[in-house]
Amino acid sequence: MALEDAKTEVDTAFTRKDRRGLAFENAFGGATSFLRRTYTKDLSGVDLAVTGVPFDQAVTHRTGTRFGPRAIREASTLQPYDPPYGWGYSPLDEMTVVDYGDLAFDYAKVADFPDALTAHIRGILAAGAGSIALGGDHYISFPILKAYAEKFGPLSLIHFDAHSDTWVDDDFSRIDHGTMFYKAVKSGIVDPSRSVQIGIRTHNDDFMGVHVIDAREVHEKGTAAAVAKAKEIVGDHAAYLTFDIDALDPAFAPGTGTPVWGGLTTWQAAAMLRDLAGINMVGGDVVEVSPAYDTTGATAIAGAHVAMELVCLYGWTRRKL
Repeated sequence: MALEDAKTEVDTAFTRKDRRGLAFENAFGGATSFLRRTYTKDLSGVDLAVTGVPFDQAVTHRTGTRFGPRAIREASTLQPYDPPYGWGYSPLDEMTVVDYGDLAFDYAKVADFPDALTAHIRGILAAGAGSIALGGDHYISFPILKAYAEKFGPLSLIHFDAHSDTWVDDDFSRIDHGTMFYKAVKSGIVDPSRSVQIGIRTHNDDFMGVHVIDAREVHEKGTAAAVAKAKEIVGDHAAYLTFDIDALDPAFAPGTGTPVWGGLTTWQAAAMLRDLAGINMVGGDVVEVSPAYDTTGATAIAGAHVAMELVCLYGWTRRKL
């Protein structure tokens, strides 16, 4: 296949015959699956399933991340023409990556949502694939982590964010995008001693024992130091990587519900994600993209790039094992 194939390729989310390989469909047309991957519910032989979770009913401020998965998919149409820069390999050629579509749930029965999402991810893992979730608000990480912990035991969490999301919540029935990692630590599905939060720049009295590399430390000591510290903390333990788009400064990602100044630049995020290569990443997500608050589309573009880096990290780990 070559770029000139754009003259004949269309709707490759449904029409492509081979699930592997780059795609050359015009970025401005066709069905917008993530990276033009095949839309399918058949996980036979699949290495990695990308799935949307359009849920934003746990937010503390601005809604709108229910439109995040759609926006990230659209933004990702700019990316599948070439192997991702700087990795030295082509994950779309070496792995079978599919778009598993979105989680179906009843928006009017919010209390039923967590179990529905856990079951959704459990099904992906049972088929032998990993998952990358496109949020949605950040609460979605908690039900996903439950499914992963069932398979891998207590996980290392690598968490990019402006907020720790470990605010105390003794009532586990609450569905709140600021307390889910408190729940994750308290319920034993995340091992705080082997977990790290990067980019933090909001106050919290208790980080639940999770290591913190705040935004100022990244700015002053550099990305290489931050990654070295994170790798030392996580080691080779099974790790789940979650990236809240508000880890980025609002100058780079204004389209989010709770923006905080002083954040990471996109180059810092790109450098750290790429330099994390070698961690034992078993799954991940990118969350809190709220496209209505960004008329430029830059936030969704950043989200699509983060998601691609997660695909690369997942594939890199499997190349090394």
